[in-house]
Amino acid sequence: MHTADIQRRWLDFFGQRGHTVVPSASLIADDPTVMFTIAGMVPFIPYLTGLVPAPFPRATSVQKCIRTLDIEEVGKTTRHGTFFQMNGNFSFGDYFKEQAIAYAWELLTTSESDGGLGFDEKDLWVTVYEDDDEAVHFWQKVAGLPLERIQRLGKADNYWSTGQPGPAGPSSEIYVDRGPKYGRDGGPAVDDSRFIEIWNLVFMQHLIDDVQSKTEFRIVSELPRKNIDTGMGMERVAFLKQGVENFYEIDQVRPVLDKAAELSGRRYGADHGDDVRMRVVADHVRSALMLMSDGVTPSNEGRGYILRRLLRRSIRAMRLLGVQEAAFGELFPASRDAMKASYPEVATEFDRINRLATGEEETFLSTLESGTSILDLAVTKTKSDGAQTLPGDTAFLLHDTFGFPIDLTMEMAEEAGLKVDRDAFDKLMADQRNRAKADAKAKKSGLADLSVYSAFRAQGETVFTGYESLQTETSVLGVIVDGVSVSRATTGQIAEVILAETSLYAESGGQEADAGSIVGAAFDLEVLDVQRPVKGLVSHKVQVRSGEVGVGEAATSVVDPAWRQAATQAHSATHLIHAALRQTLGPDAHQAGSYNKAGYMRLDFNWNKPLSSDTRTEIEEIANNAVHDDLEVVTRIMPLDEARQLGAMALFGEKYGQTVRVVDIGGPWSRELCAGTHVSRSSQVGLINLISESSIGSTNRRVESLVGLDAFRDLAAERAIVSQLTSSLKTPREQLPDRIADLMASLKAAEKKISQYEAQALAGRVPAIAANARRVGQVSAVLEHIGQVGSGDDVRSLVMAVRERLGSDAAVVALAADVAGKPAVIVATNDAARSAGVKAGALAKLAAGTLGGGGGGKDDMAQGGGSKLDAIPAALEAIATALEN
Repeated sequence: MHTADIQRRWLDFFGQRGHTVVPSASLIADDPTVMFTIAGMVPFIPYLTGLVPAPFPRATSVQKCIRTLDIEEVGKTTRHGTFFQMNGNFSFGDYFKEQAIAYAWELLTTSESDGGLGFDEKDLWVTVYEDDDEAVHFWQKVAGLPLERIQRLGKADNYWSTGQPGPAGPSSEIYVDRGPKYGRDGGPAVDDSRFIEIWNLVFMQHLIDDVQSKTEFRIVSELPRKNIDTGMGMERVAFLKQGVENFYEIDQVRPVLDKAAELSGRRYGADHGDDVRMRVVADHVRSALMLMSDGVTPSNEGRGYILRRLLRRSIRAMRLLGVQEAAFGELFPASRDAMKASYPEVATEFDRINRLATGEEETFLSTLESGTSILDLAVTKTKSDGAQTLPGDTAFLLHDTFGFPIDLTMEMAEEAGLKVDRDAFDKLMADQRNRAKADAKAKKSGLADLSVYSAFRAQGETVFTGYESLQTETSVLGVIVDGVSVSRATTGQIAEVILAETSLYAESGGQEADAGSIVGAAFDLEVLDVQRPVKGLVSHKVQVRSGEVGVGEAATSVVDPAWRQAATQAHSATHLIHAALRQTLGPDAHQAGSYNKAGYMRLDFNWNKPLSSDTRTEIEEIANNAVHDDLEVVTRIMPLDEARQLGAMALFGEKYGQTVRVVDIGGPWSRELCAGTHVSRSSQVGLINLISESSIGSTNRRVESLVGLDAFRDLAAERAIVSQLTSSLKTPREQLPDRIADLMASLKAAEKKISQYEAQALAGRVPAIAANARRVGQVSAVLEHIGQVGSGDDVRSLVMAVRERLGSDAAVVALAADVAGKPAVIVATNDAARSAGVKAGALAKLAAGTLGGGGGGKDDMAQGGGSKLDAIPAALEAIATALEN
């Protein structure tokens, strides 16, 4: 049974039983405290917790999920994987425990020919929460399970909660007995290798508080509306139904593993180490494919960093399999072909995905060369120090800065006859993870408790009237101060105000929130920000300028018309620039993010090389020609599928409902899904001035533009500068580039002559400085403060010349200088001095300490610096004392 067939059977089964079939949400999570959708129920959390009223009584989905917490364990066992699919059925106050059990049993045990999954009843076991007699009763009643195949377990295994006060409840897990070949008898409580969990039914029936841990909390009461949340592991069911040993061998994963084996010339199953590497490649390539299909691109932070890590671990695994050349060009097509039956978008978007993957592979293969150079130096130093172990901080630097996986470092160190201090490396990695967790916890604690909004959201969605009007008469539904719902807010206070309707645009889709005010008979509120804290609800952050605002009072939302006009210009300009980019560069130049506000816009897009000056000019000209052509801007509301059929562009990672707003500028030339505010004709955008184009990662670029009056003011400022230059240089405007180039060449020639004169002057000082040599301890020493010098290189040249002049007898030269207001000291020794045990590095470090800084270097030449100019005499005296001793 193919994995795509399991998906179809699941959705058909529950769809035929009154469940709304909900498409998988993006892997990019809505929750700002997490990066990815990590469980099938995540998109339904607002409905399950009551924060947002559920739009349907029952639903079903097959949700894409990513978990990377145990990424280092992938491949080592057959249980760990990063991408997986969770089949779920959900009830929001509709059916409960008995019906959930009945549905699960029916789907599992109905024959394949009748649309079920065809499991043998005698192979199915269940666990229940230890006090859940009701679940035991229904398993016996509905499924006829004997008590010996129903096992009671404690809170750690069979009780679900979010880890926070709120809805929670017991769970029941369904297991398949794989037979005595896989372990001992006795059910899942005894052996979870033989007995594989495939489905978890959560009965959300309790309200809990005083949560101390997963098992320590207080059950407050029964919930008035009980919910069902179940999850079946798609990959686990697939490997059981396909008769293979683990999920790496199912039809959606095995083709990549086989391709890795083919490219490496090694056989899967012949060597455990090679098997681990092939499993890493198969898992990570599939996960990367799915992440990129949802719009994630490789970068050095956040989701992009996780993607980059998956890709680089795949490259590393192929290298350890003996494949030195690029392999993504064959691995990713294999994964595409395996996944496209379930997710057609991986095929339609494959050209973009493949370009991102192969570009990242090319970059990392170059990075491997750089990292190898660093590692070679570290190996040489370790050996020269007589050590056998490469320091853990070196391995960590290679991992953190160059993306060098630790096992690659260990392999290369072993080839050089060294070990790696793995304990030190692991400690540094743990410290980094702990810092990341602390940061995430701080971010999470900094967010308001969203439950404060649930009562307002239950009254319905906030109606946005701002497309038609800049002012809306409405009423105050709620006032929130410091995260607490209150009856009113008074003069000077910062508060959140919830209105029944609003004309003020809430920040979304890259567009900054409107500026404006909310006024009433006895209050005047300045709007500081407008957000959507939960789906369907708009919250206005305000400062009470005068009076006091209370719940239930009449109010009028007022948009600042100048701000809105400039904001609509900037947002429409973003669409024009996007269309111009795609016209110039082709369809691969897909928007990857945007931000616009009054007078300014920026747009990020998928591209892996800088734009030439001519290309930038062409893009700017196309966009401004569209302004000149006075194109009609049309907005339409339509079903999402219809919009996609019309070719409307969607932003990867953005969440869209089943009904969307489409914005056309000039018909299909610019057609995008967009909820933002726009001009009515393109000529109203005004001037577009493309001021910047830059890199924001190996696969993404960013363009920035000023729009409207801001664009005009910027060009006017440039015109004023050009006018000033033409006047000062007495040169016509068109000749300015040549005139400035001539001046720069003259300046460079003058600087070169000055440098030559300074070098001659320094060389002239050598005899006098060398004449000051004196006997200090066992060496002849020159210890001088030479005053102000242009650069550290000048001091170094002088030191080397003086050392040469002192001849072959043991000699030390230490010259200190004022370089740009900071003290610098350079120390040099000759062969005889070094034979006597004098080391320049130690002396420079000693002097730098006196100067309030640091220093060091090699035995023959070293330097130091600091912040205390007046300490130069003391620093030189410290060197003299060291030489005497």
